[in-house]
Amino acid sequence: MTSDARRLKRWGKFPGVLGGLLFLIISGVVAYAQSDREFIVVGHFSASQPGTTFPDGWKPQIFPKINRYTVYNLAHDSEQDRVVVQAVSEAGASGIIKEVKIDPRDYPIVQWEWKVSNVLRKGDVSKKEGDDYPARIYIAFEYESSRVGLLDKAKYEAVRLWSGQYPPLAAINYIWESKAPVGTMVPNPYAPNEVVMFVIRTGEEHLNSWMAEQRNVYEDYKIAFGQEPPMISGVAIMTDTDNTGESATAYFGDITFRKKL
Repeated sequence: MTSDARRLKRWGKFPGVLGGLLFLIISGVVAYAQSDREFIVVGHFSASQPGTTFPDGWKPQIFPKINRYTVYNLAHDSEQDRVVVQAVSEAGASGIIKEVKIDPRDYPIVQWEWKVSNVLRKGDVSKKEGDDYPARIYIAFEYESSRVGLLDKAKYEAVRLWSGQYPPLAAINYIWESKAPVGTMVPNPYAPNEVVMFVIRTGEEHLNSWMAEQRNVYEDYKIAFGQEPPMISGVAIMTDTDNTGESATAYFGDITFRKKL
């Protein structure tokens, strides 16, 4: 991997403050009014048709210097008779992303389902060369100038002037790992101060089975970063194998934020 590609893997494979932008979407943020609604469906993939374009502002994210991309499609899952996202990665990396604006105090619970066909033999959550996973869910948080020092403020301003928007302040990364125990929390090896990863599933025990997940994003952020979270600014899914040079196939169901249960 080139040095440029390594720099672009800050934010856990998404471009970071020094390497670029996590969410390079200039078309605008999808803002959700904080109301009496019990839930917000951010990824309503099941309402789509197989083979069509992604719904609700979901867009591809590719990385300069990484020439092999993960292929994402809307596909029919016969097991559950619904449309899901299918991700196939062969020694490559890319994601699909959506900018949002959600208050984690009002909607702290994120729920999703995923299924993987294999884990990565060389995957290792503690090493840069092992920073590949068959499935990831990203939650990014909005930049707030009061939370950073003068040097970082200058970096964020430089990115804003270049792109027209600020990059995220931090991100939580929920991953399906190869070896690390479920419950492991570890800084991303490429961005230890900005991205914290939570191992939600690990190993081969649940291969080819749909697994339903639920996390309290509000509490996870406080555990990871030791402070109250800012607004949620984006959600992304990713299957990546560019570091290990392996292959992986994963499936993602709808992604929903809910009020505290």
